Formats: sequence, C-alpha cells, structure tokens
Amino acid sequence: MLEELDKCAICPHKCKINRNENQIGRCKAKDTVKIALYSTHDFEEPCISGEKGSGTVFFSNCNLNCVYCQNYEISQLGKGKEITIEELADIFLKQQAKDVENINLVTPTSYVPQIIEAIKMARAKGLKLPIVYNTNSYENIETIKMLEGYVDIYLPDLKYVDNELAKKYSNIENYFEIATQAIKEMIRQVGETKIDENGMMQKGVLIRHLVLPNNVENSKKVLKWIRENLPKNTYISVMAQYFPTYKAKDMIDLNRKLTKEEWEEIEDYIYELEIENGYVQELGEHEEEYVPQWEFDDKIL
Repeated sequence: MLEELDKCAICPHKCKINRNENQIGRCKAKDTVKIALYSTHDFEEPCISGEKGSGTVFFSNCNLNCVYCQNYEISQLGKGKEITIEELADIFLKQQAKDVENINLVTPTSYVPQIIEAIKMARAKGLKLPIVYNTNSYENIETIKMLEGYVDIYLPDLKYVDNELAKKYSNIENYFEIATQAIKEMIRQVGETKIDENGMMQKGVLIRHLVLPNNVENSKKVLKWIRENLPKNTYISVMAQYFPTYKAKDMIDLNRKLTKEEWEEIEDYIYELEIENGYVQELGEHEEEYVPQWEFDDKIL
C-alpha cells in the first residue's frame, strides 16, 4: 500500500513526487503521518458526536488552500507531530478505550495509504468502532475506492458549485466536478445510511456545506444539486458557523459573519427543496469551538 507514495497520485493534484524519499508536493505531506492532536469532540452533528463524543484525529496539512480555513494553523501552517503508522493504530485504540462513538479522521486525504495500514493493525488488536472519513471532497475516486471496507461513514464537504469561487477561495481547479464524483462513489460504497437505536450513524454519508457571506447563490446551487442528483434520503448538514479568519479577514467579500437575512434565505430554501434528512445549524451556534486554537501539546499524544 505504501508504494502508492513512490509516485504520489493520492489526490487530484497528482504531484507524482516520491514521498517515500521525502519529496514534498502540494499538500506538503511526506511518508510519515503528521497529526496535530487527537481528542474527544462533542460538537459534530448529533448523529456523529452523540452523548459520548467523536474520537477525532486531526491530520496536519491539506490539499486545498482555503483562505477562510478555521483550522489553518494545522492545515496550512502544518502544525503537528510526525508519528509512525503503529502509533496511529495505537491512537485509534486509545480513542476506543475512552468509549467514544467512532474514530473520526479529519482532513485525512494525504495519508490514506498509512491510515489503511493503521486500521488493519488496530482491527487486529480489537478496534470495532465505525471509522468516519471527514474530508473536503477534493478526492480521487481511485483513492476513495481504496477505502472500501475500511470506512463506514463519509463526512464530505460540498463547498462550491461555482469553480471560479473554488479558484478564488481555495486555489483549486474543477472542484465541483471532482467533489461530486467522489461523493457519488462514497454513496455507492457505503450504501443507505444506517442510524442505530440511539440515533448514532453507523454507516452512510453526511454531506456538509458551510455557507459563506455574500455567496448565498452558491449555497443554493449546492443544495439544489444534492436534491436533484443524489438519493432523496441523503443526509445534509448546513452550517452557519463561518467567521472571518486566516486570509479571509483581509478580503472584502469574506471579512464578516453571515447576516440574519442571508441565513434566513438559506433556511427558506432548504424548506422549499423539501430536504428530508439532516441538520441546520443555528446562526452563531458553537462558533467558539471553531476558532483556531490548535496549540500542539506533546501531552496530547
């Protein structure tokens, strides 16, 4: 599996560099796994965090460069610590020992081969929790196919329909085409969403969308595409937690929070589309949880 890193094409950038010889491409990841922290997270969607919390592992680096990233110190500045695959497997087991609901892999794309090996090791030692793949959706279908049998729940973003916005805000080409094809493969792979008697997702896909200020029309197009192109019972999470951070603080179109009018327009449109399953965040709900505050602490590991 790790030979995939010899000529890396894990994500759509297909840098073709040899990460096993410490060459660095767009995402800045090497052959080693780099994580910022692992923790119990209580503020994912209710079907992910539940009462016991989600066992998150925050991976460093990212294959996008979003100007508004709320975790930019991890994703863009690369804060974190390099660990071995064996250590990652042990972290999965430590999370399980905390009695969390699942293992939640946050921004995992660059490390898929290593993650698969770690899951194998952890399962051999008793890992039984559902695995959540929490992604920006800029994914190769081939990479998503590699995860079949290892991932139970996909938690993909669908950020943009307008590729001009994707270029402007995330420095990416063809985001919409790539992300939507990846999401369709995720749905094919895990099938119909399964919720247990406690309201916890055990299998399925939950699509997230963050509404950006001055971009209500993009959000409407995202929601309409989901409604018209995916199964009617697809789970959606529409988020209002945006606040200006990182480079967005200096951009006139992004340097403020959502207005009440913008959010109400989105809420009205959700009802107009008759979307059946999912979550709509309250304006300002839990925003303090997303302020970049990932000071790396060796004690966490």
